Amino acid sequence: MSKSPFLQLISDTMFERRYAKRTIETYLVWIKGYIYFHQKKHPVQMGDIEVEAYLNHLVLKNDVAASTQSTALNALAFLYREIIKQPLSLDLRFVKSARQVKLPVVLTFAEVKRFFEHVNSNHRLAISILYGSGLRLMECVRLRVQDIDFDYKSLRVWNGKGGKHRVVTLADELIPSLRQQIVLVQQYLSADCHHSDFQGVWLPHRLRVKYISAAKDIKWQYLFPSRQLSKDPETTFLRRHHIDETSLQKAVRHAAKKAQIDKHVTPHTLR
Repeated sequence: MSKSPFLQLISDTMFERRYAKRTIETYLVWIKGYIYFHQKKHPVQMGDIEVEAYLNHLVLKNDVAASTQSTALNALAFLYREIIKQPLSLDLRFVKSARQVKLPVVLTFAEVKRFFEHVNSNHRLAISILYGSGLRLMECVRLRVQDIDFDYKSLRVWNGKGGKHRVVTLADELIPSLRQQIVLVQQYLSADCHHSDFQGVWLPHRLRVKYISAAKDIKWQYLFPSRQLSKDPETTFLRRHHIDETSLQKAVRHAAKKAQIDKHVTPHTLR
């Protein structure tokens, strides 16, 4: 189902300004929710009062967490500042979420050892990177071959949380497995290049224009590629994307269950 022209305008504006794809999707969800909450009234006809009412609704009726309410506010602030060109007041008055922040789940050394004994081989390397290098879930699945620096035993993370870049350490124990993984990526790429419709890996923004051949360069391929080719929803080109992050989430839950760890273990727990 296609977006409305207004939502498409927001999406295009954010894309041109190099917002992450997931951020664009998240903002559109909250902006659409805001419009529907006010019976599809156009945001141009609304302002501070309607935004306050929506934020109050999220807390009083939906009982959302503070971070969720904050994300909704950020989306609406972007809408009025960059699209409507009528910034919201800095003195908005709304009920702020009072939901208590969950305490972090911490695994003991013995639990970590048991956990990795039950991690399946298909996801072991990615999950080991989550644990050993402290990566977030999406930072891990979005790693590209060129992000690995074997000489300095480190990983480069681009556009992490808050759009920030950073360098993290890489455990010596993972280097042999990473080299084997790159061989697998090369095998995928060699086979894909024989497919007449294959357009190479997805590249962000203007890089696909600046570096025309990069899409089929081993350096730009995802370190953890999907097993199947798929159509890029943005261009409909045939590409090989990275693995679905939900597969890692399921693998972590499954390993924790088999290890009989009576805690809520998620990929974020491994950081």
